[in-house]
Amino acid sequence: MVKRELTIIAAASINNVIGYNNKLIWNIPNDLKRFKELTLGHTVIMGRKTFESLPNPLPKRRNIVVTRNKDYSPNGIEVTTKIEDAIDLCKNDPQPFIIGGGEIYSQTIKIVDKIELTRVCENYEGDAFFPDIPLDKFKLVNETVNYLDNDIKLKYSFLTYIKK
Repeated sequence: MVKRELTIIAAASINNVIGYNNKLIWNIPNDLKRFKELTLGHTVIMGRKTFESLPNPLPKRRNIVVTRNKDYSPNGIEVTTKIEDAIDLCKNDPQPFIIGGGEIYSQTIKIVDKIELTRVCENYEGDAFFPDIPLDKFKLVNETVNYLDNDIKLKYSFLTYIKK
């Protein structure tokens, strides 16, 4: 068995909003590029709503969807009914990624080894949320501040937390 670093990857606003109506709120090309670079070649674990927000299974990644619906079976994915089973399925991947949504993040934040978070430095209205990071369990080891220039200057940071 491979030593595994179970990692959450997410983008969240200052008030922990991650989405609205099953869609991302912002368009930050560098965040999407970072997501692709980090997850390519690895397993991605997600909830059903997150999967349904995508146009297709993510290419060049093993896609595992967690849902209560035992009959759910779209092409190109593996399905489990429990997050623990999804994690067990990727025991040979050195860095499987939890990619959302809010419920899946809440179920896994206390068991992951690492968090790769894009913090969008604004408050947003939304209906899906990232859980508070338990700072007694995680330490910030890297922060890269960025700005997005379109009509407004939007600040965002790439944050890496590891379990203490």
